[in-house]
Amino acid sequence: MKILTFTGKTPSEALKKAKLEIGDDGILIETKEIQKRALGKEALYEIVIGIDEKDIKSSYKSLSKERPTKQENQDVLFDLSSAAEDIVKVSQVTTEDPLAPYMNTPRKPHKTTRSLGDKEPKELKEIKSEINKLTDKVKIIQNMFWDEKSPQIESQIPSEFAEIYRLASQSGMRREHLDEMMKITLEHMPFKMRENSITVKRYFQTILRKMVSIKREPVLNMGSKKVMMLVGPTGVGKTTNIAKLAARYSFLMQKKHKVGLVVLDTYRIGAVEQLMQYARMMKLGIETVVDPLEFASALDSLHYCDYILIDTMGSSPYDKGKIEKIYESLHANTSSYEVEVVLVMPSSVKYEDLKATYDNFSPLGIASLMFTKLDETMGFGNIFSLGYETKKPISYFSVGQEVPEDLVCASSDFLIDCLLNGFKKSKA
Repeated sequence: MKILTFTGKTPSEALKKAKLEIGDDGILIETKEIQKRALGKEALYEIVIGIDEKDIKSSYKSLSKERPTKQENQDVLFDLSSAAEDIVKVSQVTTEDPLAPYMNTPRKPHKTTRSLGDKEPKELKEIKSEINKLTDKVKIIQNMFWDEKSPQIESQIPSEFAEIYRLASQSGMRREHLDEMMKITLEHMPFKMRENSITVKRYFQTILRKMVSIKREPVLNMGSKKVMMLVGPTGVGKTTNIAKLAARYSFLMQKKHKVGLVVLDTYRIGAVEQLMQYARMMKLGIETVVDPLEFASALDSLHYCDYILIDTMGSSPYDKGKIEKIYESLHANTSSYEVEVVLVMPSSVKYEDLKATYDNFSPLGIASLMFTKLDETMGFGNIFSLGYETKKPISYFSVGQEVPEDLVCASSDFLIDCLLNGFKKSKA
C-alpha cells in the first residue's frame, strides 16, 4: 500500500485535493491539525490516504471530470445524501426499534431462506463490500464537516452528534452550556447507542431534561393560601397573564378557588383599568396599592381568597428605581402571607438579555420563572441556558394572547419538543 498526504486550510479542502488526485479508491487513515490558527497564520490540516499501488494509475482522473474546488458545501452534502440513498438501496434496510438492543426482551430471529450451513454466495459478498465502501465515504464526509464545526473541547465529538449540536446551537443555547452537555454525553452515553440517530436524540432528550427544573402547579390543602407576585420588564404580558392565572384558578381546575387581585402598577392607568375589567368579568376582589405601606393591608383585605395574584409595574431591567419600589412593598409586608415572586420574561430575546433581566430582578427573591411569547420565536435554547445557569424552576408558559386558553403549565417534554422540532401550539 502506498501512503499519500494532502494538506489544506480545512480538512474538507485537503480531502478535495485528495479526490482530485486519486479519486475515490483511497482509504482515509488519519486527519490531524499540523498548524494551529494564530495571529497572522491560518490553520493547516493534513490527511493521510492509503491506496493500493496497483490502483494508483487507474485512479487518476482528469481535472475536467472533477468538481471545481470552489464548489459549495451544499454539493458535498448532496453527495452525502446520494451515498446514503445508495446504501439503503443496496442493503434494503428495514426499520427496527432502535432501543431493542437495550431491552431485556430477546428479539425473534429473522427468518432466512438459507440454512446456517450454506456458504455465502459470491454476489452477497460483493454487495457487502460495496455497502462498506459507501459507508466509509459517508463517514469521511461527515467527519470533514464535523471537524470544522465541532465545539472547542478537549474530547473529539463523534459525527453522529452533528445534527443535535446544530439544532441546539441554532436555538440560542449558550455555547459553554452546549459544550458541557456534549462532554456529559461522551462520558456516559453507551457507544452502541451512537449507531442510531433516534437513540442519539432520545439520549439528548434525557440530558436536556436535567438542564431545567419544572415547578409543578400548587395544589392547595384545606385552609392554605397561595400569594404570587409577577414581576418583569415592560411589555412581557404580566397583566394579561395575571388574568389567565385568575381564570385558571377560578374556573379551570378541579376545584373552583376564590381569587383576589392586587395592583401595584399605578403608573399606567390603562393597566389598572384592564385588570379591573377582568376582575369585574370574573367577579374577583381587587385592591390597589399606591404606597408600599398599604401592601400588607391589601393582602389582609383579601383574606377570604385561596389565591392572591399581584400585578406590578413594568420596568426596564436597568431601572433600579422601579425595582426598588417593588422591593419596598415586599419589605413592608407585615402580613402572615409569604409572597412567591415569579419573574416573567419573553422567550423571544437572546440569552444575554434574559440573564441581565434575571440579575437585576434577583434582589426581589425570584422563586420561579414564567416565559411568554413562545409562539413568537423559533429558538428555545436560551430558556434551557437560563434555567441551567440560575437553577430556578419554570412554572408556566404563555403561548398566545387568548385568555385563559393560552397559558400552560411548564413541561420539560414540551420545551424539548419545541427545541428539537419547533413550536406547535397544538402540543401545548
